[in-house]
Amino acid sequence: MKILVALLLLSALSNSIEVFGDDSEEQCRYKPKLDPRPHSVSIVEFGAVGDGKTLNTGAFQNAIFYLNSFADKGGAQLYVPPGKWLTGSFNLTSHLTLFLEADAIILGSQDPSHWGVTDPLPSYGRGMDITGSRYRSLINGYSLQDVVITGNNGTIDGQGSFWWDSFRSHTLNHSRPHLVEIVKSFDVVVSNLTFLNAPAYNIHPVYCSHVLVQNISAYAPSSSPYTIGVVPDSSDHMCIENCNISMGYDAITLKSGWDEHGITYNRPTTYVHIKQVNLEASTGSAVAFGSEMSGGISYVLVENLHIKNSFTGIDFRTAVGRGGYIENIQVSDVEMENVYTAFIANGQYKSHPDEEYDPSALPALDQISIEDVTGENITMAGSFTGIENSPFEFTLSNITLSMNSATSPISAWVCSNVVGSSKTISPEPCPELESSSINSLSSFIATLSSKGLASHS
Repeated sequence: MKILVALLLLSALSNSIEVFGDDSEEQCRYKPKLDPRPHSVSIVEFGAVGDGKTLNTGAFQNAIFYLNSFADKGGAQLYVPPGKWLTGSFNLTSHLTLFLEADAIILGSQDPSHWGVTDPLPSYGRGMDITGSRYRSLINGYSLQDVVITGNNGTIDGQGSFWWDSFRSHTLNHSRPHLVEIVKSFDVVVSNLTFLNAPAYNIHPVYCSHVLVQNISAYAPSSSPYTIGVVPDSSDHMCIENCNISMGYDAITLKSGWDEHGITYNRPTTYVHIKQVNLEASTGSAVAFGSEMSGGISYVLVENLHIKNSFTGIDFRTAVGRGGYIENIQVSDVEMENVYTAFIANGQYKSHPDEEYDPSALPALDQISIEDVTGENITMAGSFTGIENSPFEFTLSNITLSMNSATSPISAWVCSNVVGSSKTISPEPCPELESSSINSLSSFIATLSSKGLASHS
């Protein structure tokens, strides 16, 4: 009888994984139809000067205010011609296309007074860098619909060196700004652009639905502190594809809120598809989950990655007090080159927004699959450090890593508080990940039972 129940559960699980795969792939199959806007104006018509010295914040604000009148008439386009267009922070509007022509460069001002200050995000309760408020991003959107930021490979340059120096010297008055932040919006497209020198994040959709990030390049120097390429944050139905990202910290990081603030806000990051991307992460990870994941992260498909010259390949981060979950994650078809640690799962991230977090809020990491991975010049295969009473669960298959011979004394795998199964792994994983398929199935059954999907009778 137990065998029959196990087989039935395995069948149900297989079906759910198949459906999950279809749903995740659908995120990148969906392509919004980007019809030309019936109305278009140039930023020059509003007095902007593209000399890299004249401040054009007012021109951007006035142009977008004018174009808002066309929102119910099919929308409008703001055209940015070749030139260097210096600006502070400005807001977008619904049914708008911001189009940067080739050789058009939007430059972020290095004067903090040109950026403005805004409240912390409610799912974080404070700024990321320091307690309190944060600087507004260069390009912002709030409660919008149908927003497109695109071009003929124009450039958005945050001129981040001022912000990086302020971060290092602990002279920030507020947490650093991002290049593009879109909040509580849906039907958002960012495509065909180059992003340079972000103060912190490049593209940050938060509390959004139906977001496409496609054909972008993002670069910040390896010395830039905690710069990140794309950050899906408490957002759903998102596609990131055909991108080249090289950052000082992480290339792509999925988040969903910080400790009790994220638990209360309760908005997960879910149904995300990441595919066909080239990633470099000098001091962080090519693809990271967390560590701020208290709203939950689930149903993420990551495939066709090329990762090189990075500290970590794939990284799962959390801590006691986070709560939430990272589950139903599938990573496949990955090529790594010159990566220090291929895989990390760490439950010891001890940064907290304040002292109000719940130390009994244990995060759950389960149903995470990593398969079809090759690596060259890898120093360490994996480090899995789970949480006592909440072990991490992984399924590994078809992974072949060529280790750096100069570091052969280093253990290829380090594991604690982790369970799972593995098949065709080189170098051989730690014993905790060599469990039989029956043990792995038992773990899955326990997971299903905890979610009320299986009976103990």
